[in-house]
Amino acid sequence: MFLYLHGLNSSPASVKARQLAGVLAARGRQAEFSCPALPHHPVQAVALAESLLAGEEPGRVTLVGSSLGGFYAAWLAERYGCRAVLVNPATRAHAGLESYLGPQKNLYTGETWELTRDHLAGYARFAVQRPTRMERYFLMVTTGDEVLDYRAAVERFAGARQCVVAGSDHGFAEFGEHLEAVLAFADAPV
Repeated sequence: MFLYLHGLNSSPASVKARQLAGVLAARGRQAEFSCPALPHHPVQAVALAESLLAGEEPGRVTLVGSSLGGFYAAWLAERYGCRAVLVNPATRAHAGLESYLGPQKNLYTGETWELTRDHLAGYARFAVQRPTRMERYFLMVTTGDEVLDYRAAVERFAGARQCVVAGSDHGFAEFGEHLEAVLAFADAPV
C-alpha cells in the first residue's frame, strides 16, 4: 500500500500524487494507492491517516509525504513501523508554520481557512524528536527549496537513504524522474 500525504494547502490533485498514482496504475498497481484529502487540523489529519493504516501490515505500507505530509509521515512511520518517503519534509511544523498564522487558501480547491495557534499545538503533538531505524526512511530534498531549509531534513534524517537534488524548488519538479527509486525502496525486502 502507498499512502500519499499531501502538504499544507495542497490536495490529492497535487502533481506528485498524480505522478505516483500514474506510475502505479501503469503497472497495474492502482489498488495499492491512496491519497486522502487531509483535514486542516493535524489531529484530524493524523486520525484519517491512521484509519487508512488500520489492519495493514506495516512492512507492506509505504508512506509518501510531501512537506507537511512528510512531517505526518515521519510520525506515522515511527508509530507503526512502516516505511516513509519524505519529500521536502517539514521537520518542525509547529515552529516553522508560526509565520504563516492567519488566512490560508488551498492551491487546488480554492478553499479558505484559518491557521491558528491551536493548529501549531497540534503539530507539536506529532513532532518526531529523534527518528529511529533510519533504514525505513528515504529522504528526497531539493537544495533550492524556497519554503524549507533542506539541510534541517538532511541532518534530522542522517543515516537514511537520501536523494538531494541540486536547485529546483519546494514543489520538487523532478519528483517524476525519481519514481523508480521510490518504487524500488518500497518494494525492497524489509
